[in-house]
Amino acid sequence: MKVCYFDESGTGEEPVAVVTGVVVDAQRMHVTKEHWSELLDVLSGLCGRKLDELHTKDFYAGNSPFKKMDGPTRAKYISEIISWFCERKHDFVYSAVHKAEYEKSRAAGKLHAELSTPWIAGAFHCVLALQRAHQCEKKTRGHTLLIFDNKGHDEGPLTNLVVNPPQWSNTYYGRGNRDAALSHMVDAPYFADSKQVPMIQVADFLAYFLRRYVEIAENLVPPKYEEEEPRIREWVGALSKRCIGFNHIYPSKGRCETAEMFYAHCPESLRRVKG
Repeated sequence: MKVCYFDESGTGEEPVAVVTGVVVDAQRMHVTKEHWSELLDVLSGLCGRKLDELHTKDFYAGNSPFKKMDGPTRAKYISEIISWFCERKHDFVYSAVHKAEYEKSRAAGKLHAELSTPWIAGAFHCVLALQRAHQCEKKTRGHTLLIFDNKGHDEGPLTNLVVNPPQWSNTYYGRGNRDAALSHMVDAPYFADSKQVPMIQVADFLAYFLRRYVEIAENLVPPKYEEEEPRIREWVGALSKRCIGFNHIYPSKGRCETAEMFYAHCPESLRRVKG
């Protein structure tokens, strides 16, 4: 069985919202959690205070509690975290929503009513992509438990989408007449505090850098420093090798109407990530 831990970046005033899920094999999860705890201990020592969790936004910018860490040191640890993630051979799924385009479509009545926020749209897209990717695996190996960050979201609408998926979602993963809807999702999604669930913090880490990548690549937000664009591109390029497969998230051809909807609202640079 697999467990997918979700977090998001860009659901405030940012131009792009990104939802990311870290897919972990349940049998290997405990080692990853131990490694992440060890990383927090190291960062706590460098900061001079105990860290209960890693907020990537503050870490990257050098905000409190990371003011004592200079830019090169933070960049070093970011590179090490990305290398560690790739070496652990965990996969990830993601969905990106260009919020201005989303609002235009919603105002014009071109979006399904259930996709009432960019977060719900991105989260449900990730669930559909996981079903598409995992349904070909043998027996229960593709069965996936969903765990989301519980901060700042209305859990009810997403839970209802997963438990009672609308008919328009069936074509995304080629549901047959005799197939159960979202057959590889285990139960309703769960919502947890990221302080208590370290893998949600890993999802936050990935979501942040995917968002910064698209903002800079598409000139939506200027770089914060001279080397930021090539550095972000290198980091995201390395991460892209652990994606569950762009053909499951943003297929380049043969898209059904539902897949086309998600494709159309994703910034072009995140439809296919290039290092």
